[in-house]
Amino acid sequence: MSQEENAKPLNFIEAMIEEDIKLNKHGRRINTRFPPEPNGYLHIGHAKSICLNFGLAKKYNGICNLRFDDTNPVKEDVEYVDSIKEDIHWLGFDWEGREYYASDYFLQLYEWAELLIKKGKAYVCDLAAEQISEMRGTPSVPAAPSPYRNRSVEENIELFRKMRAGEFPEGSKTLRAKIDLASPNMHMRDPVMYRIIYAEHHRTGKQWCIYPMYDYAHGQSDFKEGITHSLCTLEFEVHRPLYDWFLDNIIDDAEVNRTRTRQTEFARLNLNYTVMSKRLLLQLVKENHVHGWDDPRMPTISGLRRRGFTPESIRNFAERVGVAKRENTIDVGLLEHCVREDLNQKAQRVMGVLNPLKVVIENYPENQVEQLDAINNPEDESMGTRKVPFTKTLYIERDDFMEEPPKKFFRLAPGREVRLRYAYFITCKNVVKNDLGEITELICTYDPASKGGNSPDGRKVKATLHWVSATENVKAEIRLYDRLFSKENPYEVPEGRSFLDNINPESLKITEGYIEPFVKTTSEKHFQFERLGYFFTDYDSTPEKLVFNRTVGLKDSWSKISSSQE
Repeated sequence: MSQEENAKPLNFIEAMIEEDIKLNKHGRRINTRFPPEPNGYLHIGHAKSICLNFGLAKKYNGICNLRFDDTNPVKEDVEYVDSIKEDIHWLGFDWEGREYYASDYFLQLYEWAELLIKKGKAYVCDLAAEQISEMRGTPSVPAAPSPYRNRSVEENIELFRKMRAGEFPEGSKTLRAKIDLASPNMHMRDPVMYRIIYAEHHRTGKQWCIYPMYDYAHGQSDFKEGITHSLCTLEFEVHRPLYDWFLDNIIDDAEVNRTRTRQTEFARLNLNYTVMSKRLLLQLVKENHVHGWDDPRMPTISGLRRRGFTPESIRNFAERVGVAKRENTIDVGLLEHCVREDLNQKAQRVMGVLNPLKVVIENYPENQVEQLDAINNPEDESMGTRKVPFTKTLYIERDDFMEEPPKKFFRLAPGREVRLRYAYFITCKNVVKNDLGEITELICTYDPASKGGNSPDGRKVKATLHWVSATENVKAEIRLYDRLFSKENPYEVPEGRSFLDNINPESLKITEGYIEPFVKTTSEKHFQFERLGYFFTDYDSTPEKLVFNRTVGLKDSWSKISSSQE
């Protein structure tokens, strides 16, 4: 561990691991795992878990496995497997060949299920799922026993083998663990271990027609892989007794003492203005409320990547959020702050105009193109400079001019002088309007002695504007992304309404912009459009048509909040 890591206070999981190492548990070996279900794309909450599991393995010189929980062939797909692997690699982590699947253990899980039947601790049940649910009772009222609970071991073995052979209709039978119908923990009331599903599995094909439930497969998969610390989010805390019960009743005592894993729960990541349910994210995609899993408005890792978030910013965000035992909701402003902080250090600066107003400099030479020096990134001198073409006709942002400015408006106005970034001082002389009274262009003059934006006589101006040449530029499609939901808690809706009613109708605006030509000559993908925000070159971009996504604006409310708190 580095000195910096040692200086940070330990979270409760790190404290537990260090105590285990001190006590020589597992021979001081650390082996974590990230166990996604391949039924959708990963989101920012999964990114926190990835950073935690892989980060702990790195910190304590251990290893982290990637294991797919592929126990439900109806919902799973190779597309999701591939996307998950891509996301983990993009975040900067690698499982070093330790890629496993719950389906790797289907035969062993089946054999252990037969073992439980032979011990009298599992039985085949003919009740439908709805009936099982109805008979489960309440926390204070015991469950009613299944009429099939006391079948003989021989009958259960025979029926279970017929289930595996495909001799019964889908959903007609399940294998249930025989535990405690009066347990206050509802998950211990004879939970289902296996169900019949006639669907082709993306890895095992039609080899199996019975599939294990997550609660049964999870702990045994951890045991098979020698996982020392099984880290789950808090909703699995009530599942932990079941996790332990299966291990207690399946694994040989000597083996348990040697490699027994422990499940530990931490608070999942919740963000305001965001939904983090895979089911709801799938609904957004299926019903075309967004343009796919990688839509830049989605909280998926692929969506954040396409929007222009960097892996470093997401890892930093996960680190700042930390690991807690209590559920809480994080302000999405912190995530936006982290990407601003990162891009401020590395993003190429350019100038672009998204709402153009034409400016004609009447005393500038006709047809002259002057190449002016501009700094690529004031935070990193090694990024050097570039040339920006300056011409007689320019574009500025329409919002940077007011014909009748209020007292605190310091940008361009009739008779007022301002600085053009890297260029000259200009003064507005006349305003040109069309027949509707709309401003179409400004007639200005420039001071040739103020080249570079500096006046030789020391006079001051109160505003510096960005600009582009009206003739030497690149036209681009600009996608202005905002938060997908307009309400801080998207789940909060009146009765009979849906979270979909909280979708922000302004979450995407598409416009045309004019960008300085440098963007066409560089391999850079991340840009700060000066005074406008951070932008990223979209996958749809081509040499013929550039497309930029706004990653995030420049305004950083989180930075102001955290500064005031400090």
